[in-house]
Amino acid sequence: MIEYLKNAMQITSAIKRVSDTVWEIPRTYKEGMLVPARIFATEKLFLEMDEGVIDQITNVACLPGIVKYAYCMPDGHWGYGFPIGGLAAMDVKSGVISPGGIGFDINCGMRLVLTNLTYDEVRPRLRELVDSLFTHIPAGVGSTGIIRLSRDEFREVSRLGARWALSRGMAWPEDLEVTEEEGCFKGADPSKVSLKAVERGFDQIGTLGSGNHYCEVQVVKPENIFDRETAAAFGITLPNQVVIMFHCGSRGFGHQVATDYLQVFLSVMERKYGIKALDRELACAPFNSPEGQDYFAAMKCAVNMAFANRQVILHRIREVFSRVFKRSPEDLGMRTVYDVTHNTAKLETHLVDGVETELLVHRKGATRAFGPGMEGLPERYKKTGQPVIIGGSMETGSYLLCGVETGGASFYTTSHGSGRTMSRHQAKRSYRGESLKKDMEARGIYVRTVTWGGLAEEAGAAYKNIDAVVEATELAGLSKRVARMTPIGNIKG
Repeated sequence: MIEYLKNAMQITSAIKRVSDTVWEIPRTYKEGMLVPARIFATEKLFLEMDEGVIDQITNVACLPGIVKYAYCMPDGHWGYGFPIGGLAAMDVKSGVISPGGIGFDINCGMRLVLTNLTYDEVRPRLRELVDSLFTHIPAGVGSTGIIRLSRDEFREVSRLGARWALSRGMAWPEDLEVTEEEGCFKGADPSKVSLKAVERGFDQIGTLGSGNHYCEVQVVKPENIFDRETAAAFGITLPNQVVIMFHCGSRGFGHQVATDYLQVFLSVMERKYGIKALDRELACAPFNSPEGQDYFAAMKCAVNMAFANRQVILHRIREVFSRVFKRSPEDLGMRTVYDVTHNTAKLETHLVDGVETELLVHRKGATRAFGPGMEGLPERYKKTGQPVIIGGSMETGSYLLCGVETGGASFYTTSHGSGRTMSRHQAKRSYRGESLKKDMEARGIYVRTVTWGGLAEEAGAAYKNIDAVVEATELAGLSKRVARMTPIGNIKG
């Protein structure tokens, strides 16, 4: 306890408050820091962050080639290598690439889908709807999909991403238009992926997974629309409109890709490239090295698998809604608002000290949030800025935001969720899944889960207040609130 208090005093005395929502840790805080670290948060959120966030984000600031700052978003909490909510942009010539700055669940992302149904229309059939979603979308640890692929066919999925689903009749062309990078990171090379990774992923297309992955039926109440013009541009036009949000990634495939290359980087980082990291979890290699380029190409395969995975899940969701409501998905207005990634590294051009510079942007539990007019946005969102989807806990609610002009302060990056305050183990000790389910049903949220322990891990109290996180995000000028979604039905692994 004495050591913890000493550390807390050192941190507090070192930090400079730049504004109400920006906290800066100078380079002098830790030997080896190449840039300061910045945390976006209100005072309350900042003081509640665990000590591990400070330690990790200042470790990130020591990575070769890092530009401007090492950043942490308002939902930041301790993770592997980078804090979850971490952001680091690297100079492509002198910088590194690090799996710890991307995560094990590569392209763990969010998709938001519209319907033209209202809550009154869905409520009488909610149980039937959620039960059918639970039956038709495999969930849980080790779950396998209904799509049977050979290993070589799976490699083709990892190269093509959502375009593979379109070729199989499981996507609408406009789904790809409103998916980040049109659902495919170019340059994916399946030859850079191990057989073990393929074995872990080839039968998981169309599966939800476990942990904080979910598929949720939500309602947008009129009082929870903050920007009516932008909401309408995104397709939210009806009072108490029902939407679907889901969250999942590259499953065991992405996990193995990260695991494989962490071992590669650990073997060459210091011996071959003379790089000393303060934390083995920040194992890295120069971006332009053979190892760095191999990982970048393999990571893109996992990104593309996740895009295809979410697209196939949407296909199943459309089938379920069509069956329950006896109308076609087109008649039900089941359009994708947007599909946005977390846990990636991307080549992007940003202004650095007034100069357009190509950077490798690591976003670990953080969301791209391009502002109005930026290249890379679908034509329909050029005026509004990019839709941003921030998921809360299954008990509270989630948000739809948009990118803003001021987002350049964080390389157009924002929060990705509410952020944990309690470990999964602690949540399982504190809550019982059976009681949680009854509690949620009493509040109008019908939930189906593969395991009671998995449900307990995701208790609302295990997460930060989503409203506080989004408020901090908006106050910091990272993105702007458009609408808040309230959960009414949920399936979990």
